[in-house]
Amino acid sequence: MKIDFANLQYQHELYRDEIEDALLKVARNCNFIMGNEIVELEENLKDFTGSSHAISCSSGTDALLLAMMALDIKPDDEIITTPFTFIATAETIAFLGAKPIFVDIDETTYNIDPTKIEKKITSKTKAIIPVSLYGQPADMDEIMNIAKKHNLKVIIDGAQSFGSTYKGKTDSFLGDISCTSFFPAKPLGCYGDGGAVFTNDDELAIKIKSLRVHGQTKRYYHKYIGMGGRLDTIQAGVLNVKLKYYAKDLALRQEVADKYNESLKNHQNIVLPFVKEDRTSAFAQYSIRVKNREALQEKLKQDGLPTAVHYPMPLHLQECFAYLGYKKGDFPLCEKVSQEIMSLPMNPYLNDDEIAYISSKLN
Repeated sequence: MKIDFANLQYQHELYRDEIEDALLKVARNCNFIMGNEIVELEENLKDFTGSSHAISCSSGTDALLLAMMALDIKPDDEIITTPFTFIATAETIAFLGAKPIFVDIDETTYNIDPTKIEKKITSKTKAIIPVSLYGQPADMDEIMNIAKKHNLKVIIDGAQSFGSTYKGKTDSFLGDISCTSFFPAKPLGCYGDGGAVFTNDDELAIKIKSLRVHGQTKRYYHKYIGMGGRLDTIQAGVLNVKLKYYAKDLALRQEVADKYNESLKNHQNIVLPFVKEDRTSAFAQYSIRVKNREALQEKLKQDGLPTAVHYPMPLHLQECFAYLGYKKGDFPLCEKVSQEIMSLPMNPYLNDDEIAYISSKLN
């Protein structure tokens, strides 16, 4: 049996006529930059998330940059985050000349451990960036309480978690600013790069909208040093179609996760994903932990089963962050999980036979 990891082709076929009509409409109107579809998408995103402002942009990475620029993050400022995430989380901090300060993870959720944050706060700390890893929000109440106590801002890296919830609210509604990605393989993906920034702060929203068009307040008048961070109209057209069906896709992702959990629950050598009761996951990945990862991956590959590792090397051990002075052993839980984590095929369209086949090979 040959199984597709993300099954993007199948999804396109499901919505092909609507998506291709949307693409053709943009092409015929020739309004490729900031066209009507952008306005429509931002309204649709606000409705879906409950956030006061949804600002589309060119990628999840640029969403993080825009968020930090809006908060006036400067060189030598410090931002606390997790070392167990995709590099963009910390890369954007470093790009602005600020310093990523890492905190170890909770071993059950793999998100940042809020009990370890306060001791890393200094006079230079300006913000905290929790990551909603694999689709599950972090412990936001605890993090927001710490931020309020120390007068810090909170930027949520929700690149993997669009549509997830924390105590009944989407994670796009939480924090001072929340960011997401519409990279094709994300739970809600476009047909190229794309992202969005969410906030309930009117002034921040105005500034972010300006920053994404080179800091303009009106054409050729620049209040800020900004960037070219707009989402292409053609991507907005795709997202407007896919967003209509996204709640259904999220429910299907949860069903797939539940079926994985049921079929693998008695396997003593596999640690299954753990989602806390007061939140939901978008299940961007279904990631298990095993001791013999490389050998198991090779065996599954021979059986036609693709796997992935998110992520094999924590950020504090990456060569590009050597200047920070971290060493192996500084974040033991993060390092342990990175050696054991393995993602199985996860998409809304995995059927019972495919899940049974995957489970049988693991068992």
